[in-house]
Amino acid sequence: MQWLMSATLKQYVCSWFYSLVPVGFIREQSNVIARQLLRLRRPFIAYITDGSGNELFRVRRPFWWITSSIYAEINGKEIGVVHRRWHLWRRIYDLYLGDKQFAVVENPGLWNWTFTLKDIDGNVLAEIDRDWRGFGFEIFTDAGQYVIRFGSSDSGVTPAAEVQELSVARSLTLSERAVAVALAVSLDNDYFSRHGGWGFPFMVVDD
Repeated sequence: MQWLMSATLKQYVCSWFYSLVPVGFIREQSNVIARQLLRLRRPFIAYITDGSGNELFRVRRPFWWITSSIYAEINGKEIGVVHRRWHLWRRIYDLYLGDKQFAVVENPGLWNWTFTLKDIDGNVLAEIDRDWRGFGFEIFTDAGQYVIRFGSSDSGVTPAAEVQELSVARSLTLSERAVAVALAVSLDNDYFSRHGGWGFPFMVVDD
């Protein structure tokens, strides 16, 4: 399954990669004053729905001070969480499904914009890339393009030419993928959105 997700302000649109027909939406709900004052540290809830507006799951990010956390919830029940681990320059995230950690991300920081999800044995499970879109685009806007690769080792879908196939140790469950999407939202807010939700990120999700 391949999606193209685009966003304007607080709304993300999920579309089939080939036909560009919307199949879902992600809409942020947050306080206007908090968004202006707290910026990237603001608390918010993002609702992920299908094309008809039916909620699939949501991500909830509380206010944070030193390290951030973001939660994936289905029917009001927490299914997983992503905790950012403090480090002076490295970007480290721990991903949990319930109380069990299923993946970790250890990005070396600086200009490395690839975030690889690995299991406890170091095997690759998925990958999130933020693509460089040009100097002017990056400097003067909050726009960004993200590619989420879940791998296609057990899928009959041929990856699009724009998306490189990723070899993974195993396929993530739907709940684990929801946590991975929550991580992508957290990454954008932690490192790439300067104004706290006023950018125009794009995501391509490859399965």
